[in-house]
Amino acid sequence: MKRGNHTLSTPFKLEWLISDNEEKLDIKEFLKGYQVSRTALTDIKFNGGQILVNNKEVNVRYKLQSGDHLTLVFPSEITSSEMIATPIPLDVVYEDDYLLIINKQPFIPTIPSRQHPNNSLANALMYYYQQIGLGSTIHIVNRLDRDTSGLFVVAKYRYIHHVLVEQQKKGRLKRRYEAISHGIINPLSGTIDAPIARKPDSIIERMVHPDGQKATTHYNVIQHYHKKDVTHVSLQLETGRTHQIRVHLSNAGFPLIGDDLYGGSIELLNRQALHCSEVTFDHPISKEPLSIQIDLPLDMNMVLKGE
Repeated sequence: MKRGNHTLSTPFKLEWLISDNEEKLDIKEFLKGYQVSRTALTDIKFNGGQILVNNKEVNVRYKLQSGDHLTLVFPSEITSSEMIATPIPLDVVYEDDYLLIINKQPFIPTIPSRQHPNNSLANALMYYYQQIGLGSTIHIVNRLDRDTSGLFVVAKYRYIHHVLVEQQKKGRLKRRYEAISHGIINPLSGTIDAPIARKPDSIIERMVHPDGQKATTHYNVIQHYHKKDVTHVSLQLETGRTHQIRVHLSNAGFPLIGDDLYGGSIELLNRQALHCSEVTFDHPISKEPLSIQIDLPLDMNMVLKGE
């Protein structure tokens, strides 16, 4: 596992050495190629950031020259005064100076709520940031339901979050899930393409509905367990609707075990059997492909044992 070193006094910055083929570009045009948004540039201009060329402050209209050293210094991020830092252990499976990936345990929400104001992953991350000296707000890339386990990507800075969310929109940030459903799923692979909408009179439940948002899930059966009448299945999301896998499988007649909200039984498991087992994306700074995998948790493995 990689770890980054941070101090509260060190601002986040990006640096480039300008090449011959980048000469004559103005800074605004150059930064478009690195997904620095207009909003980010406005923030830099008015909230304490800097644009430096060869250590001298310039504006976005500056024409770059070969050999110039361009530095973009982002404003300090203001952490929430209302969120309580809570010492909840985190299973960090990857970390560098720009992001971290956590193996989320079940029964912990992603963000605080009325029911869980102090015991969310965001509270735990704030405490963790304080321990490593990182003065940043919490930037969550892929939110997981409270009872879902698995890989959870967090950007350490606003710019990194923006780059990863753009990858997610374009389908370059891929998430693979493993689930255990009731019933024997056939055919062994396929695609569920069914729009999802909020269920009337509920703030939590979703349902397949023709007027809903487009939702596409690809699946591959890993193994059938005929004695238990369950299927271990791998799923790839093309869209990221709330409860998408749970709703799609339930609507197809194969609700997740443990998912009593969508028709599953809690006899074999007391939470929905859903686990994010792999995330793949291009690193937001190096652009190198990054793929992280994690095994099924103990509770889901126990369900599959014995046959």
